[in-house]
Amino acid sequence: MKTLLLITSLSLVSHHSFADIKDIDDAANTMNISQLAQYSQNTNDYEQAYAFYRLAITANISGQRKQTADSLNQAQNTLENLLSAQATADSQALLAAVYGMQIALDNNKGAEYGMKTATLLQQATELEPNNPRVSLVKAINAFYTPSVFGGGLEKAQSFASQAITLYDLPCDTICWGHAEAYTWRGLAKQEQGDLTAAMEDWQAAIDIDPHYGWAIFLLNQQAVKQ
Repeated sequence: MKTLLLITSLSLVSHHSFADIKDIDDAANTMNISQLAQYSQNTNDYEQAYAFYRLAITANISGQRKQTADSLNQAQNTLENLLSAQATADSQALLAAVYGMQIALDNNKGAEYGMKTATLLQQATELEPNNPRVSLVKAINAFYTPSVFGGGLEKAQSFASQAITLYDLPCDTICWGHAEAYTWRGLAKQEQGDLTAAMEDWQAAIDIDPHYGWAIFLLNQQAVKQ
């Protein structure tokens, strides 16, 4: 069964933020909603949008619908304001991920955000063709989009593999998402019936980030079934 986790992506480092991307990821890995809420109020610019996005995902897993909706809206507003001032591939990709989660939670929003998502990902690719987080968000988008509409599991695997390759390039600032790319590729393989290959990808995610909670959960889930 497809997981309703839309994970993905991205940040401009702000030297005046209370928390950086790693702090936010650490809180998300332990599903620490209170810490994520604090980060979302004490950061600015991209980190703030990223904290709201992670908070939305964690709240959604916990069944807190109002917190999920509010956090997504905050992330969206922050990113739209950032992009109105300066277009960056990372902000475009994260906003595409936010729109994608909005659609996943409410299919009625597909007409409003579907085309915007595609446009943002195209613009991000043109700005930074070798940005791994852009490829990662493309993989997530393809995972949830039927093949008749340009998505599908094969494309999800292809984009995830592309992201994994791009993560080998030197990175100075925004350097997260490697483990997520393996996890999404594993989910696509699981959906296609190749559980062994999926579990290998999830283990690869943990090898990259031993604290990556999602991949740990997926592997533990299979261990219980066996």
